[in-house]
Amino acid sequence: MTTVEPAQNGSAPAVPTTLVSSLPYEQVTVAPLVLLSVVDHYNRIAMNTKKRVVGVLLGDNTGNTIRVTNSYAIPFEEDDKQPDVWFLDHNFVENMGDMFKKINAKEKLIGWYHSGPNLRASDLQINELFKRYTPNPLLLIVDIQPQEVGVPTDAYFAIEDIKDDGSATDRTFVHVPSSIEAEEAEEIGVEHLLRDVRDAAAGNLSVRITNQLMSLQSLHKRLHEIANYLQKVVEGQLPLNHVILGKLQDVFNLLPNVSVSSSDDSLTDAAKTTDERAKAFAVKSNDELMIVYLSTLVRAIIAFHNLIENKIENKENLKEEEDKEETKEGDKDKKKE
Repeated sequence: MTTVEPAQNGSAPAVPTTLVSSLPYEQVTVAPLVLLSVVDHYNRIAMNTKKRVVGVLLGDNTGNTIRVTNSYAIPFEEDDKQPDVWFLDHNFVENMGDMFKKINAKEKLIGWYHSGPNLRASDLQINELFKRYTPNPLLLIVDIQPQEVGVPTDAYFAIEDIKDDGSATDRTFVHVPSSIEAEEAEEIGVEHLLRDVRDAAAGNLSVRITNQLMSLQSLHKRLHEIANYLQKVVEGQLPLNHVILGKLQDVFNLLPNVSVSSSDDSLTDAAKTTDERAKAFAVKSNDELMIVYLSTLVRAIIAFHNLIENKIENKENLKEEEDKEETKEGDKDKKKE
C-alpha cells in the first residue's frame, strides 16, 4: 500500500517512514447512490465556491472489503485561513444515524466523506472524532469535478507510523484501492441515466479509441507524478519511503527487457535465454507494427479510392442534370415556335 500524508504547515522531516500496523481491509466498494448523494450535497451547499462538504458513510465493514451503500450530509464549517478551526454537529450525526438504523439496521456508520479534491490538514482531527462511532473510520474523498476519466474516489485509513530514526510515532493516512459497484436494481437505474448521456452516433471503434486515449493520458499523468516524487526525494524535499520505492521497483521489474544485445559466448545460460526472449519480443513487435502500418495504408487507399469514385459520380450526376435542363429548354423553344 502507498502511504499518503496530509498537507502540513512547514517542511516534513526527511526521514524514512515505515508502517507499523497493517490494515485488515484490502478493497473499498462504493455504490453509485453515494456518488449521486455527494454531488447533490455539493451542488446545494458549495457550488461555485472553494468550500468542501462533509458527510457520513453507511455500509458494511465485515471481511476484507468495505462496502459503502449509503450516506447522508452533515453540517460542517471550517476556517480557510486556520485549518485547525472547524465545526461539526455531533448531535446531528447521532440523530440521523438513529433514523437510518430504523430504515435499515444492516447499514452502520463506517466512516465519513468530503469533496476534497485532496487531503486537508484537519482531516486527521476529524477522523479522530469519528472514532467515537466506529473504531477504524474510512475517509472517502469524492472528486466532484474530475479532470480525467476514472474512478472519482480515493479511500484512506488513518494508521500509526514510526520513523526510522526512533522518534515518536504519529498518525498518517494510507491509501486503499476503491471501485464503483452497484446492485442489480442500481445498475438498471444507472444504465437508464446513461442512455441520455451517451452519444448514439458514436460507434464502437470511436468509443474504444476514446477510452484508450483517456487511459494513455491517465498513465502519462501517473508517470509524471512518479517522476516528480522521485525528484523531490533526491533533492531532499520529501522523506525516503521504502514502501513506495518497493512498489515502484515491482513495477519496473515487470517491464519486458526489449534490448537486443549482440551474441557473446561468455554469456550465461540465463543471459542467453533473456537475450533470445528479447529478440523474439522485438521481432513480434516489429511484425505487429508492420501489420498496423499496412492496415492503415490499405484503409487510406480505400478511402482515397472512394473519394475519387464519389467525385466522379457527382460529376456525372451534375452533367445529367444539366443535359435534362437543356432538353427541357429545347422542348419549350420548340413549343413556342
